[in-house]
Amino acid sequence: MKAILIALLAGLCWGIGESFTKSVLHTGRIGPVTAMAVRTTVALPVLWLAAWFVMMRLQQEPRGWLGDLGWPTALKLALGSGLMAGAAGMLLFYTALSLGDLSTVKPIAFATAMGAAVVAGWLVFRDPMPVRKIVAVALIAAGILLMVERNPTSAAEPIAEWTRESTADAAIATPADVSPKRAAGAR
Repeated sequence: MKAILIALLAGLCWGIGESFTKSVLHTGRIGPVTAMAVRTTVALPVLWLAAWFVMMRLQQEPRGWLGDLGWPTALKLALGSGLMAGAAGMLLFYTALSLGDLSTVKPIAFATAMGAAVVAGWLVFRDPMPVRKIVAVALIAAGILLMVERNPTSAAEPIAEWTRESTADAAIATPADVSPKRAAGAR
């Protein structure tokens, strides 16, 4: 239960934080890569202070982690967490955020991460994969498809198209266009 509560709080922080990021990106005064660099610069001292506090004061994490890590673990940490999740994932996410709607980009990115984590947990870490997890991953995939599918026959589109055509026709129409001869030929 504690892990779920902490995960919900993390999601709340990300949701609110990315709303601010989206707002900043849409000013056009900063790009996604610079926004990510600022985010990382601001977060880094806070994260190192938190790491120091947890290691030294609370003593909940190993103090000699750097020397004890070993190269395979250090490589996984650097490549997986640092480059894939930290750099590549965030660069791609911030770029998508600068191009699309927050209400579409964020759920797609995070739902994809959830689905990938469940499948990776099963394949790599041999996490159990009961039927309910399979159904959950299928529902995640269906949700992503619903978020990205564009429905050209939505109720608003024909009206919008008709309005555009009517407005364009009215703006271009001249008295010659509505002459009796021309009108008879159109029938």
